[in-house]
Amino acid sequence: QFVITVLHQPKLLIFDEPFSGFDPVNADLIKNEILQLREDGATILFSTHRMESVEELCDFMALIHKSNKLLDGKVDDIKREYKSNTFEVGIHPREEAVLLQELNQNFKVGKAHFKSITDDLKLSIQLKPEESANDLLHYLISRGTVNHFVEVIPSVNDIFIKTVTKN
Repeated sequence: QFVITVLHQPKLLIFDEPFSGFDPVNADLIKNEILQLREDGATILFSTHRMESVEELCDFMALIHKSNKLLDGKVDDIKREYKSNTFEVGIHPREEAVLLQELNQNFKVGKAHFKSITDDLKLSIQLKPEESANDLLHYLISRGTVNHFVEVIPSVNDIFIKTVTKN
């Protein structure tokens, strides 16, 4: 069906759940073909509940729930709008109790759950809007060895859940 659909190189393609029923190898083949069609100038519309497909393949998205458009725009812009200025940190502190006390006084701190090969203290730290990642990193470096420092960017799946449950 896919080959027949794209054989004549249409300028507009509409796919409804294009990866459903495929094993990972064949889904990857279809994904690469779709990306090539996009490179060749085709406009491609997806209807999908698979948010990882949106992450991988889409530049723009519209979230429609119960026939209502809840949000739309560039995927990167939407993700930027939903980020919370939160960072995952893995640190081997010189004085763990002192560090935790200082962090809890100045930031919203929680446990982070990421994979690591080191036995670090794993934290989720939310900065205030006026605070910068560089300031946090500089502070952390002065308190121990930082082995992991990543901004938490919400996935399209997280945004979907948050938006739909809010409405």
